[in-house]
Order: sequence, then structure tokens, then C-alpha cells
Amino acid sequence: MRPTLALVDDPSMALHACHQRHPERPERVEAARAAVDASPLSRVALAPRDATDDELARAHAPEHLEVLRALDGADEWVDADTYVVPGTARAARRAAGGALALVDALLDGDADYGLGLLRPPGHHAGRQRMHGFCLVNNVAVAAAHALTRGLDRVLVLDWDVHHGDGTEDIFRDEPRVCFVSLHQDGIFPGTGQADVRGEGEGFGYNVNIPLPAGSGDADYLAAFDRVVLPIVSDYAPQLVLVSAGFDAHARDPLAGMELGDGGFGAMMAALRGALDQGGRGRLGLVLEGGYDLVGLEGSVRAVLGALAGEDTTTDRSTPLRVDRALARVIDQQRDRWPVG
Repeated sequence: MRPTLALVDDPSMALHACHQRHPERPERVEAARAAVDASPLSRVALAPRDATDDELARAHAPEHLEVLRALDGADEWVDADTYVVPGTARAARRAAGGALALVDALLDGDADYGLGLLRPPGHHAGRQRMHGFCLVNNVAVAAAHALTRGLDRVLVLDWDVHHGDGTEDIFRDEPRVCFVSLHQDGIFPGTGQADVRGEGEGFGYNVNIPLPAGSGDADYLAAFDRVVLPIVSDYAPQLVLVSAGFDAHARDPLAGMELGDGGFGAMMAALRGALDQGGRGRLGLVLEGGYDLVGLEGSVRAVLGALAGEDTTTDRSTPLRVDRALARVIDQQRDRWPVG
């Protein structure tokens, strides 16, 4: 039987639409939707609801929720990059609710894999900060929900080209969530250094893998081979949530990486292969960045093809740019994880 994909795709995501040209726009979901339509996976459509304040409060401070309520119906800029329009707060609550539905579908055995076509994106939203196009941290709300369902080993893998500073902030002292972020070094938001490893009981469960500009398929796969996959195998997560940004694509205008469609597919194939039973029932993706529509559609198509078991062979012959960067990461992490 073909694997099944639990899909969150709700019309309210289009309510968040800037009045002027902006890279975070509804057409992004349309591009991802076209990739889903071309996928060989069978689909189970999920009907998301709005996340409640109590559910959001598992990831966000009360002050953050007060700001979200105040923005309901507003038409303004939160900062120089992050806009709200009258439908934004509703879209944000529905996006977070979609992430909750995704987790429930996976844990209840309703599908093999999950994908949330959610916006606004979320991984820059911290405990009490909105920025970087993000208001509510969808993947963090989802991971926190999984903890309330009884899980105690949730891995959040963030391959968006920008560091997931909000997710790091939310789980910095939480040992039940292991956060692993691959990102371009030195760009927005300026965080994600290799020596930032969490705090308190969460120390060691925050893994940053900053990579140099120009890194491509071979470089990312080297990072997977040497760091990501050994951590996945050792941690043995009960659930993996991917902050699936596709802005490390070579076509993307907001960064300087060189991943191709096949590179994203190969990363997903490697992750799937590192999990028992191919990750079925415990592997879900939440859309983050990705601002070139052609690159976004092609990358989502490649990732879904990998989940369907299609061949994802990609060129690893490019000379590696990441040896020094990975050596620094490995040096930081080898006291906790079998990396190298």
C-alpha cells in the first residue's frame, strides 16, 4: 500500500496577505499545494481548528498572547519585516491549530506522515517575541502538544536557511525536546552559534549547525551524515517534526545557499532511513520559509517523493565547503552525542 500523508491545508492561511509586495505571501502555499497534488502519496485531509490560549501558552508567555489578541483585526507592522492585516491573527491561530491536528493524526495512527501547509510561518516566534515574519511558533506548539500526549523524546529538525531562534528560545531548558538547526551562518537573525547548547536540564539538547554561504547538496548531506543522523539514532525520538523551510534553495532570494530540489529530497530520505519503520507514524513537516515559488514547489515535491520511497540519489561530488564548520560543531557536541 502507498504511504498516506495527513495534510493540513486550510483556506484561512490566505487571510494573511500583505497590501504591498512581500516575500511571505499566499502564493507560497499554492506552490506547495501543486507539489502535493503531484505526489504519489495517498492523502488524508485534516480539518484544523483554532488553537486555544491554553494550547498556545505551552509555548508562549502570557504577554505574547496578549499582544496576539491586541493584533486581532489590526493592520500594521510588528517590525520592519513582519506585517499583520485584519485576518492575520485568525490565520495564526488556525495555523497553530493545524500543527496540533497534525500531531494528533500521527500519534493516533491516522496517517504515515504529515505535512502542514501553514502560514504565517513560526520558527522565529519566541516565548514572547514576534519577528522574522513569525507571530506564533507552530512547530513549538505542536511539540509541546506532543509532550502533553505523553511523549518524552520529541526531535525538532529545522532545515530552514535561517536559524530557528524562537524554537531554541522556547525549548532551551527542556530536555524532552531535542532541537537541531541547520542554517546559513551569519545571516538573519544572527543567532545559532555552534556553542549555544541549551540551558539547565536542557543543556545538550540544543544543537546548532551553522554552515557557510554557498553550501549545497553535498555539504548538507555531510552535515546529516556526521551530525544529524548520529543524533537521531542515539536520541531515538518518538516523534520528529521538521521545520521545513525551503529557502536554502539555490533559487531563493533571501539567502545564499545552493541546495537543489534533490538535496531536500535526499535529506528527507536520509532522515526517513534513520528512523525505525521509515518514520511512519512519527514524522511530520511544518512549512516555514521558501520564497522562490519554483524552488519551493520542486523541493516539496522532492521531499514527498522521498517519503513515498522514490529514488533520491543526488550529486555528492562537489568539494565540501563545510569541513571546518562541521569540525567546530562536532567539537562542541561530542561530549553528548556520537557525532563525527
